[in-house]
Amino acid sequence: MRVFTALIALFSAIFLLPVANSSAANGLSANFTKVSDWGSGFEGKITVTNGGSTPLSTWTVELDMPAGTQITSSWDATRTGNGQHHTFTPPGWAGPLAVGASASFGFNGSPGNFSGIQNCKLNGDTCTSGPSNPGAPGVPGAPGVTSTNNSSISLSWGASTGTVTGYRVYEGTTVRATVTGTSASISGLGTCESHTYSVAAYNTVGESGKSSPVTGTTTGCTQPAGGRGAPYLYMGWGNPPNPQTVMNATGVKWFTMAFILSSGGCAPAWDGQRPLQGSADATAIQQIRAAGGDIVPSFGGWSGNKLGPNCSTPEALAGAYQQVIDAYNLKAIDIDIENTDEFENTTVQDRILTALRIVKQNNPGIQTIVTFGTTTSGPNFYGNRLIDQAKALNANIDVFTIMPFDFGSSNIGADTQNASEGLKNKLKSAFGWTDAQAYAHMGISGMNGLSDQQEMTSTQTWTQIRDYAKSRGLARLAFWAVNRDRGCAGGGVVAHCSGIAQPDWEFSRITAGF
Repeated sequence: MRVFTALIALFSAIFLLPVANSSAANGLSANFTKVSDWGSGFEGKITVTNGGSTPLSTWTVELDMPAGTQITSSWDATRTGNGQHHTFTPPGWAGPLAVGASASFGFNGSPGNFSGIQNCKLNGDTCTSGPSNPGAPGVPGAPGVTSTNNSSISLSWGASTGTVTGYRVYEGTTVRATVTGTSASISGLGTCESHTYSVAAYNTVGESGKSSPVTGTTTGCTQPAGGRGAPYLYMGWGNPPNPQTVMNATGVKWFTMAFILSSGGCAPAWDGQRPLQGSADATAIQQIRAAGGDIVPSFGGWSGNKLGPNCSTPEALAGAYQQVIDAYNLKAIDIDIENTDEFENTTVQDRILTALRIVKQNNPGIQTIVTFGTTTSGPNFYGNRLIDQAKALNANIDVFTIMPFDFGSSNIGADTQNASEGLKNKLKSAFGWTDAQAYAHMGISGMNGLSDQQEMTSTQTWTQIRDYAKSRGLARLAFWAVNRDRGCAGGGVVAHCSGIAQPDWEFSRITAGF
């Protein structure tokens, strides 16, 4: 009788235990973030995290879009749709998701002012039912900057799921604020400083993962806020597209217009040939502004006759820059000082920097940018000299932009970040800036698709570069060029396409998210 009773108890223990939620048991979670929203459309991202103890061979994310909202494109996942219901699975090239690893995919949708996805499920369970630390709160919603002044940045974010004791606001690994609600203000900051924050929730069990980052900049800056994501557009080369077509398709608002050169002596013209007014370039600028955007003209480049060597004095060169500023009522100018006749000529380097100091004095609030080549570890001898002389001559340069390509690299994403970190360290040592201040004076100008050295920057790599630049609070992101932002798989480096398989204008769309 006792044996029979024991068997009954064992049977009950095996077969009558409550069934646990599988996602919660294996530590899986999926987090949605709205990356950007430009009114007529938006970009969303979902990150799948394996917080369990074994590799995840595959995953399936299902979600519903609100009525009247549609997904127009997606990447880094295989998507099937039925009305408002969409299913995402890993792309064919993806392997198992390792323990502690995450995989992200994204999508564009319309219209804008998107409120969020609905009925999200991961492998059949709710997307938020399995945080990597079971019992800890879910990851907070993406933070946003609600206000800034000369010494503080205020944030708010979406509440976490689960039991929440409070929230910690991080800058890197340092806690800057601890609050019980879903907003915080970080004070004691300097003027015109950029800071990047993320938020984690906590309770007695533990802390959630960190939210997506957000960057805020205190007020008191003298430079304009626009032009952060501004890919190059060249109206004299490679079947240039109508800029409004690109703007409407991608949400990009600013373009870096190439190139202002010498038309003889110290006289500026587009490509050294087309006049400042009445040209295709002037028409493109009108179209861009009519669509709510703006431009940054670029002086120089690799080819052609430059103004720097042809204008005999800094005052004359500043006068040439001023002609272009006045012609288009500019908020910013870019000096692309890459060829040896300017970059490796110390006399011309100093002439350009002194001319830019004069421009800043004569045009309060204008932003000045210098763009130059780099090594994989940061500026070379002439790049370091340019930065040191900018300090010595009090040129007051707003943004130092590097061109991290043509290395012969097999990993352009890693080399870009390494080169950028080298630039940051140089700016810190030259100007005495903090990390945040140095990043806020930096830019990246890449090359989409295949470079001259046959390096390949894929749309996925460019997204990683953009996210790096965005998370660090860089001031500028550009690429060469919108003319090439069209697919032609297996092609070489040509003027009208990128040389790789890609949707048209995909690099511009990614840049718009910056």
